[in-house]
Amino acid sequence: MLSEHLGAVNTVIISPDSQNLISGSTDTTIKLWNLNTGELLHTLTGHLTAVLSVSITTDGNTLASSSSDGIIKIWHVKTGRLIQTLNGLIPVAFSPDGKTLLSGGNGGTFKIWHQAQSFDNLTFDTIQSGEWWEVLGVAQDAHPKDVKFAYRRLARLYHPDINPSGSAKASIQAVNRAYQKFQEQLTTEKSSKFQ
Repeated sequence: MLSEHLGAVNTVIISPDSQNLISGSTDTTIKLWNLNTGELLHTLTGHLTAVLSVSITTDGNTLASSSSDGIIKIWHVKTGRLIQTLNGLIPVAFSPDGKTLLSGGNGGTFKIWHQAQSFDNLTFDTIQSGEWWEVLGVAQDAHPKDVKFAYRRLARLYHPDINPSGSAKASIQAVNRAYQKFQEQLTTEKSSKFQ
């Protein structure tokens, strides 16, 4: 019973109605089980690295999962359908009303998303802090190669050809602005060294 993960189980939660167990694993999957019978209901796939945190809304309809590569996925629990992909770290947690999602961030920060529409068209809008390193999810003193890598990863994540969600356009614009601010800072630092 409940032994179908191919790797270590990193996180478990019980649904608000106490009917289901949800587990996330180093095998990159999330499994939803009937807690009473042990029957596997869904295997959610889409993460590329270990799933480290999961959270479910109090109505039991929406699940958030976060993996070690800084990707959050939002799922419809009953169908197992992927709703949206976001950029954020562990842990993840929904507010009691299910309309706000929180996640960890780099440098002692966290990210907040607010639900923008009804569940059928669920999207979460990112509240960006405005500091380029927080938007890109890197440390303020990160090496330029690491910043460029973070930028490219986010650009792929929010590119409209890959991410059709309503908030993707605003997110890619925020990512582009953040990278531009980084480049401006880098140029200023270089020019001040030669003065």
